[in-house]
Amino acid sequence: MPTPRAIDLEDAALELIRRASTVLPEDVTDALKRAHDREESGSAAQQSLASILQNISMAAEASTPVCQDTGTLIFHVYYPFGYSTASMINQINRATIRATEHAYLRPNAVHSLTGKNSGNNLGAGAPQFHFHEWETDEILVRLLLKGGGSENVCAQCKLPDTRLKAGRNLDGVRKVVLDTIFAAQGMGCAPGILGICIGGDRGAGYMSAKEQLFRPMNDRNPVPELAELEERLLKETNELGIGPMGFGGKTTILSVKISALHRLPASFFVSIAYLCWAGRRADMTIKNGEVVYHA
Repeated sequence: MPTPRAIDLEDAALELIRRASTVLPEDVTDALKRAHDREESGSAAQQSLASILQNISMAAEASTPVCQDTGTLIFHVYYPFGYSTASMINQINRATIRATEHAYLRPNAVHSLTGKNSGNNLGAGAPQFHFHEWETDEILVRLLLKGGGSENVCAQCKLPDTRLKAGRNLDGVRKVVLDTIFAAQGMGCAPGILGICIGGDRGAGYMSAKEQLFRPMNDRNPVPELAELEERLLKETNELGIGPMGFGGKTTILSVKISALHRLPASFFVSIAYLCWAGRRADMTIKNGEVVYHA
């Protein structure tokens, strides 16, 4: 049996976790600044966004978590043939323990039967790992921190929906998404970011919806129909009047990202992954021992 290629990424993974937890990506911060400037001067919505922006600045300066709920750690690892995924998991797990000790992460992994907290963010399904072998001769590690409040307002809808008169088409998708955001009101720490998947089974749909949350805020979907739907939903969700933290205002959603998967004829799911304003994601690439971080 060939010997797996070796890589030392524990220290790099620790820094990746620190960055994801304490420094919000520039495109997310810029979107929040634009939202602040759109709101009525002195309104509760603008004051809420001003507090968020101040918190972001203070967290980055002090290298402390942007939010006290540091969330579920979701890793996507892209790697060339020949590396040991078990070794990479072990190293990232050690980095996770160290990140918890440094207070970059709050201990969040709770046993579902006993209620006991592991104290180090490790446990069954924690962190989450998704591995993808690719042809590129470098390793890409992507991390998303997904908070519990926003996870509570995620939804998975089935079409058709007779209550909403929503059929198995893009207009039906639009209707169930708007209904989900309206039902959430300010819960989930609005303004939020939406990752949506049309189709797939229940598991694949949610996974793909969450993968959309890695996309830059200002990118454009390569599928014209989905790009149009993303723009329409962004406009219409912000016309609901829910606003930051449910205080009312012009900004309920910062960005909408949509994917589509093949499905079984009997099923038509729409999976909606809601991410709070703290869109905490970070990437790193490793090639020839050199680590490069990307917000």
